[in-house]
Amino acid sequence: MNDSSPFVAVIGGGPAGLMAAEVLAQGGARVELFDAMPSVGRKFLLAGVGGMNITHSEPKAPFVARYGARREEVAALLDGFGAEELRSWIHDLGIETFVGSSGRVFPTDMKAAPLLRAWLKRLREQGVVIHTRSRWLGWTDDGALRIATPDGEKAVDADACLLALGGGSWARLGSDGAWVPLLESRGIAVAPLQPSNCGFEVDGWSPLLKEKFSGAPIKPVAIRLDDEPARQGEFVLTAYGVEGSLIYALSAAIRERINASGSATVHLDLLPGQPVEKVARALARPRGSRSMAKHLHSQLGIDGARAGLLRELSAKDDFLDPERLAATLKALPLTLVRARPLYEAISTAGGVPFASMDEGLMLKRLPGVFCAGEMLDWEAPTGGYLLTACFASGRVAAQGVLRWLSRPGALE
Repeated sequence: MNDSSPFVAVIGGGPAGLMAAEVLAQGGARVELFDAMPSVGRKFLLAGVGGMNITHSEPKAPFVARYGARREEVAALLDGFGAEELRSWIHDLGIETFVGSSGRVFPTDMKAAPLLRAWLKRLREQGVVIHTRSRWLGWTDDGALRIATPDGEKAVDADACLLALGGGSWARLGSDGAWVPLLESRGIAVAPLQPSNCGFEVDGWSPLLKEKFSGAPIKPVAIRLDDEPARQGEFVLTAYGVEGSLIYALSAAIRERINASGSATVHLDLLPGQPVEKVARALARPRGSRSMAKHLHSQLGIDGARAGLLRELSAKDDFLDPERLAATLKALPLTLVRARPLYEAISTAGGVPFASMDEGLMLKRLPGVFCAGEMLDWEAPTGGYLLTACFASGRVAAQGVLRWLSRPGALE
């Protein structure tokens, strides 16, 4: 690499931007990365606080299906760099991984910081220059990149730029969505940013439920929306509604139902694995002088937060008929009315549509400008799927940059 090498500016220091910088440097480009925060990889590090779930080990077909409406577009990104390639890449950094009981893949020490340190060391050795506290503000009239730095605004004239600016959640870590109007001012239609992997609100819990059970987990439980297969796991009651892994897994479908109809009713199975007939027989046993609460506890193990939720969401008459109560326990309706605010969400839906980019993720209306990561219009549940697609898209966009720069007359 020398001064005659093509110069590429990468905007954004999350997983997609850092991966793009690596591929570009390996391809012979002179790379400078600009990030608005005091250090790079902040959301990446936060994701590793409870254990760095880097990807998932499930087979390719169900893995790709996790990307819902964008499965075909994301499958193309993952084609050359899926879960196995990502694990190999991590191993090359000197970080070992293991597969947990759920199929999720973690670094052996469960931490994100050692991985990021090893990665940044390699990037520096490859010649990548990282500028922190450097916020992208758009373009000058002659097409240079406007960068706000502690020393004032600078114009950066690059042969190509790659945007990896994240979505709109966790603004304090850098993903603030400030890029949306900058692209829209250049004629790029951006799908509205919406919360994904988020909690949802109800019309209002009773004071008793909020006081006694806010923060309590509901488990075991299965949840079903419409005619989709039920999913089993757990979620948490909150002062405003519900959140947690089982809710996050259905967040896209719940959000879209609310967008279309104003609310979404899910049905909760408080006794997953137990047939309704067996539940009804247990409830029909004589309870003598015992209260219904004690009867539910002794016969079915329903107590605590699950019992509180049952009381909250069922009709009084349900408790008078064992068969009716059994049916309620197996399909307790919970109506959700709105998603929690975008800034609380783990990730974002919406962003730059795939139709506005070519196969190398270059914006068709802005030649030489590429996009990657969570700012693209896709979403996925937690479990390593978000990170895997961010890494993969960074690689695809960087490869697109290198192809674009190598076309005849590109640097004349």
